[in-house]
Amino acid sequence: MTTSDPTFPDLISPVHQPPFSASAPPIFQSSSFLFDSYAQIADVFAGRSDRLVYSRGDNPTVSELEGLIARLEGTEAARGFSSGMAAICGAVLPFVQSGDRIVTVEHLYSDAYRLFETVLRRFGVETIYVDGTDTQAVIDALPGARLVYLESPTSWTFQPQNVAAIAAAARRLGVLSVIDNSWATPVFQKPAALGVDLIVHAASKYLSGHSDTLAGLVAGPKELIARIDHEATHLYGGRMAPMDAFLVLRGMRTLLLRMRTHMESGLTIARTLADDPRVTAVHHPGLSEMPKGLTGCGGLFAFDLAEDVDVERFCNALRVIRLGVSWGGPESLIVPGQAACGLAGAANSFQRFGVSPRTIRLAVGLEPVGTLLTDLGQALNRAGQVAA
Repeated sequence: MTTSDPTFPDLISPVHQPPFSASAPPIFQSSSFLFDSYAQIADVFAGRSDRLVYSRGDNPTVSELEGLIARLEGTEAARGFSSGMAAICGAVLPFVQSGDRIVTVEHLYSDAYRLFETVLRRFGVETIYVDGTDTQAVIDALPGARLVYLESPTSWTFQPQNVAAIAAAARRLGVLSVIDNSWATPVFQKPAALGVDLIVHAASKYLSGHSDTLAGLVAGPKELIARIDHEATHLYGGRMAPMDAFLVLRGMRTLLLRMRTHMESGLTIARTLADDPRVTAVHHPGLSEMPKGLTGCGGLFAFDLAEDVDVERFCNALRVIRLGVSWGGPESLIVPGQAACGLAGAANSFQRFGVSPRTIRLAVGLEPVGTLLTDLGQALNRAGQVAA
């Protein structure tokens, strides 16, 4: 694997020229937009004009971000949502109805699992879960399905899929393909080029990169985005706010630099942990040959503590790395599987897919890698003894 810059579109040049030659896109913090005449508003209502009306539909700041993510993902269009989960709902709900079947991978994001197992199951949509590392098993489950939902790599186990092969099979069978690309970002994975129909981002993570906003995005062909726009944008109400769009745009300017650091630090830490006898397994797709479709890695991965290492003591001993959900910001965070397995609620993906209580998910931030290695080492020393 190389850490040299991939071929990557311009992150700095605006999609739309800002007024007054501003170096950064302005925040249009307006809920609605006014008309100069009856004819103007009548044309909008009749569909003869695309003039701005209301920010739940379109807003210039949000549109700037949508244009940028479409450019980066190589798609025709994109829509912004108030969170990653709102984006997942926007990419799935408009395309399924009672009696339909969804195929997805095991170990998917826990709240996506809860969406499928509570809301969609209640309305008669069945979800089939398949081991994503078995490409043929995923393809064999596709006939008769309405939608296939991928995460490459998966949450917690970080197992990649052969996205191109699955997407090609889905297209042959008329199955809509959707992928969560939050972990790799457009820097390290281009799902549209691999044949995927719709691409979801929890923009709160790497795209924003500063742990200060909630946002989601869906990118894809104009025809599909128009369906999402008609239903999810206008009727679900989970639209991205102008300030959040501005914050994600701010983060996108340093995305390439940040992703390089997350990748390099993450790989260094993963390799060090893999050689530590107090760690029994490291779940990081970049430790072996780079999986097909990926040109690099995010800094989020997991590792399993040995039986003689106390999980709670390890977590409490950390001084630089903090306990916290989410990821993609400048700070390093951990989530222990031991706590996640106790997640309240009827649909618990951690229990369903057998996440080990000894698994620690680590989001490597932007701190010096030596500082992070020292912190992990002293926490392991406090939590257990090196096996003889």
